[in-house]
Amino acid sequence: MNIEQYSIRGIDIWGFRDMAQFVDHLFSDDGIKTGTLVAINAEKVMTAEQDKALRDLIDAAEYKYADGISIVRSIRRKYPNADMKRIAGADLWEALMQRAGEKNIPVFLVGGKPEVLAETEQKLKNQWNVNIVGSQDGYFKTEDRDALFERIRASGAKFVTVAMGSPKQELWMRDCRKVYPDALYMGVGGTYDVFTGHVKRAPKVWQDMGLEWLYRLLAQPTRWRRQFKLLKFVIYYYTNRL
Repeated sequence: MNIEQYSIRGIDIWGFRDMAQFVDHLFSDDGIKTGTLVAINAEKVMTAEQDKALRDLIDAAEYKYADGISIVRSIRRKYPNADMKRIAGADLWEALMQRAGEKNIPVFLVGGKPEVLAETEQKLKNQWNVNIVGSQDGYFKTEDRDALFERIRASGAKFVTVAMGSPKQELWMRDCRKVYPDALYMGVGGTYDVFTGHVKRAPKVWQDMGLEWLYRLLAQPTRWRRQFKLLKFVIYYYTNRL
């Protein structure tokens, strides 16, 4: 399957035409591919320009996809013939979990509050019969990381999803892959909270208009400091420095 890649501020991003194509690309008759999935949005691009460790691990990740509508619009501005769509990380995670359940792919869940993680496990089993071979909430000590890496390796998991927020989850996945490279890793931020109904996602009409970021900002005004850095990305956009 020949999939185009596009560069925004030096970051190569896969240009999947829709989520179904992405899911099909990651799965085969033999199982699921290995590597790391990293959602790319404007905020992450700008953070990576100031954080070398984050930039290095983004560069090393095999599957960088356009999670933010600003990235999709930027790619279309820079590459007018680009045939691609935004792929929201939360939606992608659910689609991958459904396919993992169908193919009996062993899954390990990391991150989130203990009660949210427990609800996530139960809902995944009930909804798609997902084969969960282990889990760990996000409240573990730094000195317990190596033991957790070994637990994941021993579990034989082929799909590991990590809900720690960015860039913490990306750094954690980088270190876990050094111990156990034989899985597909995905950073999912607050997806467990959304999946279990603890956090309300933007209504679909807001998502379709590319305003999910504004909905989150209105719901959590404290996010304004994070959004402020996006002004520089806007300048890059309108001065053709993408």
